[in-house]
Amino acid sequence: MYVINRIDINLMKRNRIHYLILIITTIFIGLASRACSGYLPGFINLWLGDALWALMMYWIIGFLLPRMSITKLTIFSLMVCFLVEFSQLIQAEWINAIRNNSLGALILGRGFLWTDLVAYSLGVGVGMLAERYLIRQYYCRK
Repeated sequence: MYVINRIDINLMKRNRIHYLILIITTIFIGLASRACSGYLPGFINLWLGDALWALMMYWIIGFLLPRMSITKLTIFSLMVCFLVEFSQLIQAEWINAIRNNSLGALILGRGFLWTDLVAYSLGVGVGMLAERYLIRQYYCRK
């Protein structure tokens, strides 16, 4: 059995087609969760959309930077998600005009919530764990 060491993970190049599929699937699940929000329990509605948004950001950054290590990708994704959340504390007219657009609201959000930081951490954590699992599966088949 092949043992994965830190060097293998850091040298990994992500398959962009796989990541594009992951991005599209995550977007679809996120939009479906919004459309079906009336049928989901409140605690799921509170966290699911934000966690899926963070997961999507993880996949997008992995797609754009395919040679970035999992650790760096996790940290960078969290930084982007947290930056977007903290930007919601800025209530300037120009950025609120962007947020009033549906796409702008999906990307930038509308209001700051500390709980969103937890949801982002969960979403990015799911991406990191999924990627580590997929790498093990890939190397064990070789």
